[in-house]
Order: sequence, then C-alpha cells, then structure tokens
Amino acid sequence: MRYLTTRYHTETPAEFIDANQKTMLTRIAARAIVIRDNQILMLYTQRYHDYSLPGGGVDAGEEIEQGLIRELQEETGAQEIRNIKEFGLYEEYRPWQREGYTSVNMLSYCFTCEIDNQLGETQLEAHEINNGMVPVWIDIDEAIAHNLDTIANSSKKGLSIERETFLLKLIKQELL
Repeated sequence: MRYLTTRYHTETPAEFIDANQKTMLTRIAARAIVIRDNQILMLYTQRYHDYSLPGGGVDAGEEIEQGLIRELQEETGAQEIRNIKEFGLYEEYRPWQREGYTSVNMLSYCFTCEIDNQLGETQLEAHEINNGMVPVWIDIDEAIAHNLDTIANSSKKGLSIERETFLLKLIKQELL
C-alpha cells in the first residue's frame, strides 16, 4: 500500500519516540472511503464536533480488510461491502494513556469501497454512543470546511481531526 504521510503530535518527534519507545503501542487500523457523487460516508462525533472516516482498530488475528468490513458494518450499518481497493497508509505518533501505554504509533490503512444504498442497523460500542457518533452522508466540501472550522475554533477537537482532514482533502483531490 502506498505511503501517504507521517504525523507527529509533538514538537520534537525524535525525542518523543525515544522517550516513549518502551511504552509505545503499535495499533493497526482500517478506514473506509465510501463515495457517491460528491457525498462521502462519514461519522459525525458530537463530543469532538468533527467528521471522520468509518473504521477503527483491527483485532488480533484479523486481516486488515476483514477489520475494515467489520468496522464499516458496525459503525454505519453498511451492507454488501465490495470492490475494496487500497488507497494509502497514514501513520501517526501521539500520546496514548491506556492499558499501561504512554503513546501509540497508529497505522491507518485506508481503502475505497462500495456499499449498498441502504444502511442497516449500527452496532456502536459504548464509548462511541457516549461520544454521540452517528453515520452521515455529507458533501465532502462541507465536511472539509466543518473540520477546518473545528480545528481553528473549537476547544473540543480531538487528535484524529488532523488525520481526517488531511485524508478528506486528498480524497477530494484524487477521487473526485
């Protein structure tokens, strides 16, 4: 899969990696790009006031494409996922205070795919429900503008918004 970029959520990347090497988790994620005309299937998260691509962590022993299909079905209710094609790998290093880790090296494998017109029931996890996550079809230009506004003006923004906005801009440039 082609490499897209690496993002460091710190001012001193080398020092951050050296200082956190022993407590850094490498996390594999799969993210779906589903487009119809100028509309893109996104997840709106009320807590962070942002739009993100459907997807998430790949389970141990799970192939990346299997993780993509599972996450897309769970988060959006997508049905008949097909024509899965590689888009690119987005890598990031960031703080991660969970399960004894202090940082994470997140590898987001992004794929384009098609789905049936009708979305089924979601199977969101408790934290996704608590964060107010809902699947939506939105004009890609609106999603980009919204995320840029959130980056500039909202104290609610999370770290993933930079990844999502980078990907949205690249998707618009290359696929639309």
